[in-house]
Amino acid sequence: MDYMDSKEQILQKSAEAKEIFLPHISADPVIFGFDQNELKVLLVRMNYRKQWLLPGGFIRKDEDLDEGVMRVLKSRAGVNNVFLEEFAVFGKKNRSEFYFEDFDETLFQKQRFISIGYYALYNSADISPVMDDVSEACEWVYLRDLPTIELAMDHREIIEKALLTLREKISYKPIGYNLLPEKFTLSELQKLYEAILGKELNRGNFYRKIKNLGFLKKLDEQRRGGAHKSPDLYSFDEENYVKALENGLNNW
Repeated sequence: MDYMDSKEQILQKSAEAKEIFLPHISADPVIFGFDQNELKVLLVRMNYRKQWLLPGGFIRKDEDLDEGVMRVLKSRAGVNNVFLEEFAVFGKKNRSEFYFEDFDETLFQKQRFISIGYYALYNSADISPVMDDVSEACEWVYLRDLPTIELAMDHREIIEKALLTLREKISYKPIGYNLLPEKFTLSELQKLYEAILGKELNRGNFYRKIKNLGFLKKLDEQRRGGAHKSPDLYSFDEENYVKALENGLNNW
């Protein structure tokens, strides 16, 4: 799709949006995945301007906010059944208006929007991203590659704030249930924590602390195929994991 076609598409969407959506409020979900011992984030690239954005959107007049975010994720990226958590509100003036500078002030998308930031943790192997009709791509992008790509509006700030929130949360809430496969090694769990925190952890201290939390189940299986001793496999004890989510990590 060329520039003029994409611009016409936005004009058509604007007319529809004025009838369907609430003015001045939007939602931007940050979906984190974990792969190859690294964090990545789900992004879309619009036909217009060819810049990368979070798969966010507007809220219908007849739906709850959380309901609207789930609808947006499904329509823009093909994401279903993901647990989302609010983490911040973004309301700087002109945060999105410049993106639509080629349009006049009557464009729905060019109005001032305050955005609710959500984040989610998801096993990227369970998601096959699907782009919508206003995008030319919907892909996982590793966090290490974000400095090399052009992100629109304030979406880089939103991602950075989501990561900071995740790092703060990891100190008092368990992390990993939605990011790791059903069976995993302690080394794989440690690499996940290191990817989130952005630093290396002492293996002995990490193993001792994580085992004392009580939400891991050691399985009668080992990870086969490596050149070294086959490590034990673990899974999450769902009941104890939920309790830790509710009550916090007292001994971390």
